[in-house]
Amino acid sequence: MATKRKLPNSDDIENVTGDASRPKNRIASKKHKYAAQDVVVENETVFVQLLKMAGIILKSGNRSNEMTVDHSVAQKKLYQGLRKHPRYPNVIQEFVSGLEAHIETSDKFKNCLLPCGHGHDADAGNHLNSYRESLFKLLLGIDTLQPAVLNTLFEKLPEFMYESVNEDGINMPRLIISQFKWLDRIVDGKDLTSKLMQLIAVAPLEIQRDIITSLPEILEDAQHNDIGKELNSLLQQNTQLTVPILDTLSSLNLHSQLLAEIRQSVMSTLSAVELEDLPVVIKFILQAVSAADAVEVISEMRKKLNLESCKLPQQIQASQSRHKLKGQPSSSANQANSNNDCVALLLDVIKSAVRFQKATSEAWIKAVENLNSVVEHKVMDFLVLLILHTTNTNNSKKQVEKVLRNKIRVGLIQEQLLQNAFRNYSTVLRDYFPSILSLAQTLLRSADQSAVSFGSMMYKHAFTAFDSYCKQEVISALVTHVCSGLAAEVDISLDVLIDLVSQCSSSVALYAVFLKGILDYMENLSPQQIRKLFHILGMLAYCKGHEGSHIQDDMHIVIRKQLSSTISKYKRIGIIGAVMMVSSMSKTRADGDKAMDKDSYRQVTALLDLVHSCIKNSPEASALYYDEMANVVLKDNLAPQIMEHIGKPVLENFQDDYVVDLVPVVDSNNLFPTKALYNLDEEEESQGEIVINLLPLLSRDIHTKVGDVAAASEQSGRSVSPMCLAPFFRLLRLCEEKQHNGNLEEIDALLGCPIYLVELELLEKLEPLAKQEKEFLCDLLFYAINWFREIVNAFCNQKDPEMKGKVLIRLKNITELQPLLEKCLAVTPAYVPPLASFDSEVTEAIPAMNPAVQTKKGKKESGGGRKRKSDESKDSSADNTQVDENQDGDNSQSEKTQQEKENGDKEEGKTLVNLSTYRPYFRELDLDVFTILQCGLLTRSVLDTEMHTKATEILQLGPAELVFLLDDLFRKLEYMLISATKRIHFLKGKVSKDIGFSHLRLKSRQQVAESAVQLLNSLCNHLENAHNYFQVTTSENHGVVDGPGVDLKEYQLMSTSYQLLLQTLRTLFAWNGFSQLEYRKLLKGALDVLAGRLKEGDAVLSLDELVRQSFHYLMNFRSSVPNSCSALSLTQLLIVLEEKSPDAQQKEKIASLTRSFLGQAWVLPTGEKERGNKYNETLQNLLCIYLEYTSDVLKAIEDIAGVGIPELLNSAKDGCSTTYPTLTRQTFLVFYRVMMTELEKSVKGIPAGKSTDASELQIEKLLKWNLAVRVFHILMSLVKVFDSRPVLGVCLKYGRLFLETFLKLGMPLLDFSFKKHREDVQSLLKTLQLSTRQLHHMCGHSKIHQDTGLTNHVPLLKKVLEVFVYRVKAMLTMNNCQEAFWLGNLKNRDLQGEEILSQSSQQESKDEDSSEHQAREAEEEEEEDRSDTENNDKVQDDEDENEEDSD
Repeated sequence: MATKRKLPNSDDIENVTGDASRPKNRIASKKHKYAAQDVVVENETVFVQLLKMAGIILKSGNRSNEMTVDHSVAQKKLYQGLRKHPRYPNVIQEFVSGLEAHIETSDKFKNCLLPCGHGHDADAGNHLNSYRESLFKLLLGIDTLQPAVLNTLFEKLPEFMYESVNEDGINMPRLIISQFKWLDRIVDGKDLTSKLMQLIAVAPLEIQRDIITSLPEILEDAQHNDIGKELNSLLQQNTQLTVPILDTLSSLNLHSQLLAEIRQSVMSTLSAVELEDLPVVIKFILQAVSAADAVEVISEMRKKLNLESCKLPQQIQASQSRHKLKGQPSSSANQANSNNDCVALLLDVIKSAVRFQKATSEAWIKAVENLNSVVEHKVMDFLVLLILHTTNTNNSKKQVEKVLRNKIRVGLIQEQLLQNAFRNYSTVLRDYFPSILSLAQTLLRSADQSAVSFGSMMYKHAFTAFDSYCKQEVISALVTHVCSGLAAEVDISLDVLIDLVSQCSSSVALYAVFLKGILDYMENLSPQQIRKLFHILGMLAYCKGHEGSHIQDDMHIVIRKQLSSTISKYKRIGIIGAVMMVSSMSKTRADGDKAMDKDSYRQVTALLDLVHSCIKNSPEASALYYDEMANVVLKDNLAPQIMEHIGKPVLENFQDDYVVDLVPVVDSNNLFPTKALYNLDEEEESQGEIVINLLPLLSRDIHTKVGDVAAASEQSGRSVSPMCLAPFFRLLRLCEEKQHNGNLEEIDALLGCPIYLVELELLEKLEPLAKQEKEFLCDLLFYAINWFREIVNAFCNQKDPEMKGKVLIRLKNITELQPLLEKCLAVTPAYVPPLASFDSEVTEAIPAMNPAVQTKKGKKESGGGRKRKSDESKDSSADNTQVDENQDGDNSQSEKTQQEKENGDKEEGKTLVNLSTYRPYFRELDLDVFTILQCGLLTRSVLDTEMHTKATEILQLGPAELVFLLDDLFRKLEYMLISATKRIHFLKGKVSKDIGFSHLRLKSRQQVAESAVQLLNSLCNHLENAHNYFQVTTSENHGVVDGPGVDLKEYQLMSTSYQLLLQTLRTLFAWNGFSQLEYRKLLKGALDVLAGRLKEGDAVLSLDELVRQSFHYLMNFRSSVPNSCSALSLTQLLIVLEEKSPDAQQKEKIASLTRSFLGQAWVLPTGEKERGNKYNETLQNLLCIYLEYTSDVLKAIEDIAGVGIPELLNSAKDGCSTTYPTLTRQTFLVFYRVMMTELEKSVKGIPAGKSTDASELQIEKLLKWNLAVRVFHILMSLVKVFDSRPVLGVCLKYGRLFLETFLKLGMPLLDFSFKKHREDVQSLLKTLQLSTRQLHHMCGHSKIHQDTGLTNHVPLLKKVLEVFVYRVKAMLTMNNCQEAFWLGNLKNRDLQGEEILSQSSQQESKDEDSSEHQAREAEEEEEEDRSDTENNDKVQDDEDENEEDSD
């Protein structure tokens, strides 16, 4: 029985199963019942016998073959059996034939492909430590069998190509292919490669992919390049195999040249790759890139990589959002998730590349930097910048911030791109939230408004697109900005919070506790910022559907505390907070139904009563309350009950406080005799006239301030101050407009009623008056002007012609009172006017202590100019000086107005005042006021006592009124449309630039731009009128500006209005909002107005055509510009238009226009030529524009230097160039500085020479450098004639820069051009040597005169001169001509070429006590290279400096 339990040995199995036709043993043990179908294969073939001898037992059926010995042992035994077989090598063929016969059945074939099992007689200890390969794997490891076995497998594979996976889950083709992997040796690699490629060509797609992905594991390194070429060609034929091919190529060891070819092929198909394949494609490209061509490859790759084409259509997105709301998954949602996953994988690939490859990181940044148009920038660029910021490889975080900031500043990366990124890839962007937050913080702190706006948009999108954690982080970051104390940061952050609360108040309300904490930092906030803060908190506290009681309580506590304070700063906070709270309570509670509930009404009225009780004795607080409430009435839709509660007492109180009946005799207790002036209704009513009680109120206010208790006791419980007159009236008229739909009939008597002032004759004799009396008159005039300004604000929109006429008269009254105010201010030094803007600190609006300028008589004191120059020379560089010595006498003249020149010596000795210094003390004009510009001629009827028309008066806008309006309009547009991009001030100055624009800030930039566009027709009318005026004036005086019939005052006003009109148009069209698509329609509307002035038509024109016609329209004004400033304004306007649609012809016209302006003698109507610092600045701008837009800068500079300046030298002392009349001895420095600057800038644009350049290209570059060097020499030579300190400073600075550019870009050209163009190179170096020698002379001159401003340039210049000498020597050595170079001694000379004595000699003769340090600074000799002129092969080179210290 014991023997029966033993496992049968191989001989037993062989006997039992040797013959398949033998009857099966029915009484076999159950242990051997694996039996009928799983029998051992046994026959007498060489194949079976040799395998059996090697320890391999073949099975049929589902049992795997068995290996009784280790794999390597079996392989060795089989190899030895074959070699020792008597029929070797023929036995190999017999063996293979037996193999082929054995695998004819699929089960046996499968068994041979699967790993062999452990034989029953194998050592159990080896089962765990040995691995049995398949039979085919074993056979392929024997060199003598490998070719035949490979053929057998390749012949067998087609049988299974189109079969599906077996029931046991075995993929036969994949199993066959796996036999080729990881072979120790391949006998014939080329044959194997050929067979694999043939198989790929005919196999189905799935098998193709399996074979391709297996190639790196099959082939040896020697076959990698061959298979790489084959796969490259296959890649171009079948894009479905892109992913497996690139996966395989990434694992192959390929030559760099072949890799570059393959990469180029991949790049050519990149635009057609599916989104899910992109990660693999990009991974291959980034792995295959080298440091040398990384920038080029990545630039091309990002150009073809377009994620926008892979985004979901709008319909699918809408379906996705609907399913999301229903809580149901959708196919579109799955597609979106799949797309986002693919993009995330793509970004991970890029992240890995930039993290581990330094060249890739730098190349991405460089590729993005090189983009020059808005269209070229893609969402992918923004995503890559986020990756680089996140990885921070090679300090890429700072580089990303710099690149992004610069791109935003110039408008290349716009908010539309950011919006697309968040709309389509918010899920992907969530992974980069820390970088988004960091970039937003950095941009928000930028000094550029466009970067700030972009940063604020990043905050908004991050809040709306991301989860609750991100929302909380965004709110926390914004609160941190608000509490930073930096004004610009605070403003922008509050604006972002306002937008977020307006758009998604429910989300922001969850984080209200963070916002509430800002209340503790209000002391550092400005009134405008406090207003925004309370607006935010008010919206959250009283927003429907949210419980904001805790915010309401905190706001009430803070407001009550601030209102009760005796300090004006805190009281102002309380007033602003209370008014904003009233606005929030009234507006939000009244939404839906107009009636407020009693509890809300009671809260509002109680808060208003509290405010009234706290401000009644403070005029500044009362005025602030009136202005704040007026803004709320204007902007918000208050409930009717609240409007009635506010408006009814306002009318009554205003009448009681400021309006009295007109009586002949006025109280004599006033400081000056009182007279009612500026009455427009005296013909209409004989009785019951009213008057504004200004002077008596001001007198009473003065008595109160000086402690007159009797006068003060006359007051009721509420103080009445003239300071509140204008703010109170503004609140009154806005309440009337709201309650009567814009009709002001209830208060129209105030438009024409007089005002109590003093006799105007009194203002002619101000000197004898006391200081208090002068200040009283100044106060009176300020209040009167501000009253009229508010009157104009109130009634400018009225349609009645009579009222329009009165508004024009009130404008005239303002322009009449302003000169009187200037006289008063001139004799009242250190005077501080009464406040007109109450939402700012009192100290912020105080003007300079000495706004009045004393005109000087006679000549300046002798030596004063030189003294000042000497002092300046120690502190500043010479190239910052605007004028030379010849201009010293022009400064005072440039400050004079045309009126002063008209009066001549009569005005000398008097003090001049510029009212622009006092702008913060005038009431702000509303934007609606400028509709007056649209008024033509108006007729005003003058009535007699019986109300019949006595006469008809024609009214129109005069030049003074036009200038007044245009000046204010220009400042408003500049503030909102242009200065807004530059208004980021982190260091708070003495005077806030926001003062005077409180009402304007209530409007958006778009609203301001739309209002300006509506005025365009009127502005064009006034511009054409001014054009006609100057045309007629010039023709009447036969082309002479200073003719006898010219009205100087009118001419000056028309000149000013002409310039203001051009500046206003330029400011409007320069608004950067026009570059955005959403405002493109508005831009076309504005251009259509200009184009329509030429010819009217109904055809819809393209933007380019509109720009062209508008440009042509404005060019017509070039013949009538009255002065250089207007010429510059016209040129700048044309440039702004040209930038909207760049065109070569328009650039040529701009260059031609500026050339004509430079060739025009600008003469004032007084007969004098324009001069002074302002004129020099204008000329500098015109010349810069001319050289920028001309087609050939070098020729233009050569024309000025070679023609204009010699003409100037040949003219009289006060003469000018005939070709360029603007070129005089006074303006020479301006021309010289610009020419040197533009020369240095232009040579930077000449490409560096390369060895691969064609001969024609080398000649072209040499010609450019020859011209540049010739012009440089001409400019250097002028120093001998114009040797002033500023000119020397320009030479030293830009001479060094020119030489540095020549070394960098010019010398490589000479290196490769010397042999072919020796004479040209020799001529160039000879000319340049003369210039460098002159520079050396300047260095000596600077040291001798010990001018610090000049000597600061000397060390760097001498270094460049020395480098230049040895660089030329290197060039000659490179071209085997070093014998042409030798050094000699050069004596130190001054500017005129005279030899400079050694410093030791000078010290003995001048000052023996001078310091030893100064003696050592003198340079004794300098080395220079010379050439042998007798040898044509030798080139003369530049000099070298060889400084030696002398005792």
